[in-house]
Amino acid sequence: MSGEDYLLPCLNKSLFGINCPGCGFQRSILELAAGNFQQAFELYPAIYTLIILGLFLLFRKKLKLKNNKKITYTLIGINAMIITVNYCFKMSYLLHI
Repeated sequence: MSGEDYLLPCLNKSLFGINCPGCGFQRSILELAAGNFQQAFELYPAIYTLIILGLFLLFRKKLKLKNNKKITYTLIGINAMIITVNYCFKMSYLLHI
């Protein structure tokens, strides 16, 4: 059995037949775990910035930076932009097929 056997189905895709902004994230994590860094990025371009955000959120209390709140909101904004732009490109590509 591979990791793909344990992936959660996308409810949005199951109900409406279209991808959600998170589609590709689980497969990207599997590729990352397998060491396929380029493939992970191609599946979900926000994977690396989400990891940075997650690590920052885990360690921000220990880091005791003066601008913790500003850094957190900046990282969230960057991730939101990457996810949104990727989703728009993916959907425009799918609509033109």
